[in-house]
Amino acid sequence: MAEGAARRNDPERRQRIVAAALDVIADRGVSNTTHRRIAAAAGVPLGSVTYYFETLEALLTEAFVQLAEEASDAFRARMAAATDRDSAREAVIDIISGSVWAEPRTLLLSYELYAFAARHPPVAAIMRRWMNNSRAALERFFDPLTARGLDALVEGIGIHNSIDLRPLDRAAISDLVARVTNRQLLSEADVHDG
Repeated sequence: MAEGAARRNDPERRQRIVAAALDVIADRGVSNTTHRRIAAAAGVPLGSVTYYFETLEALLTEAFVQLAEEASDAFRARMAAATDRDSAREAVIDIISGSVWAEPRTLLLSYELYAFAARHPPVAAIMRRWMNNSRAALERFFDPLTARGLDALVEGIGIHNSIDLRPLDRAAISDLVARVTNRQLLSEADVHDG
């Protein structure tokens, strides 16, 4: 009875558990994430974790879905501020070198997310939706193939920079984005001249 009363008075408990799951995953990886560690990180009794989430897989799935949606929203919001191709290029550079992908915690979680999604079809479906949303935001300014390449560049540079002894700085990232998008401009010009 006391546990049930405490639950009713703690409407944020479920979300704290999900957030704690992401913290534990970032610190220890999926393979070392347990109900007990999540409960400790959330500051809740172990029974609360199993009350809200029948299985560890269900909790991990919800945590990764939340992560994917937050990252997708941040990407979409930054791209929404772009008004033309030049500002879209700047948005992509900001996403790669700024807070959306440059934080070590975000990168660690993204590694874990991709590995988890590869083995869990419901999460893979969320990842595909995330990729489609990112590409749709990019396709406001770039053709579909260029948008796909930029989307891969966003995550790829982030991954490489996280372990490279000489990570790419903003100037190098800007140069790469220009190379990817300028080739498209040359191809379009060739079509119009030919």
